[in-house]
Amino acid sequence: MTEPVYNVLFLCTGNSARSIMAESILRREGMGRFRAFSAGSHPKPEVNPFAIKVLQSFNYPTEGLHPKPWEEFGEPGAPVMDFVFTVCDNAAGEVCPLWPGQPMTAHWGIEDPAAFEGEDWEKEAAFVTALRYLRNRISIFTALPIGKLDTVALGTKLREIGKTEGSTEKRGSAA
Repeated sequence: MTEPVYNVLFLCTGNSARSIMAESILRREGMGRFRAFSAGSHPKPEVNPFAIKVLQSFNYPTEGLHPKPWEEFGEPGAPVMDFVFTVCDNAAGEVCPLWPGQPMTAHWGIEDPAAFEGEDWEKEAAFVTALRYLRNRISIFTALPIGKLDTVALGTKLREIGKTEGSTEKRGSAA
């Protein structure tokens, strides 16, 4: 029996760094089992240049990546999401649109690399760290036997992924 292809939406406020990076990582790491999307509650005009630079340096796809409002994924005709993950604490605290299909949700908050202040090499290092945390979480997610887990077990696993290394929740941030 062929496993379905799952639609995954990564959300962040600006949709210019973490959610974009997660979309790109899942595009490559999803092994044809996942379709990745990203959006933001208040999307920036463009993707952060450090996000593009770091993704390209690790050979992740950057073609077509652009900030977009999350409302477009709640409109008729939009892909129906199976999973929705917030990757920033601000987006996790906002009232999200109603997603068609009642997707599974979890918060995978990590520090915002775009907020880092310092020299360019230090900013780039913050983006590399964010990419590493996102890649680790996505690797755990893609390895889950999704079709074999019941809803409660799957929800528990998704929340546990959000508490792995780099989690803003572990530092006591509101999720």
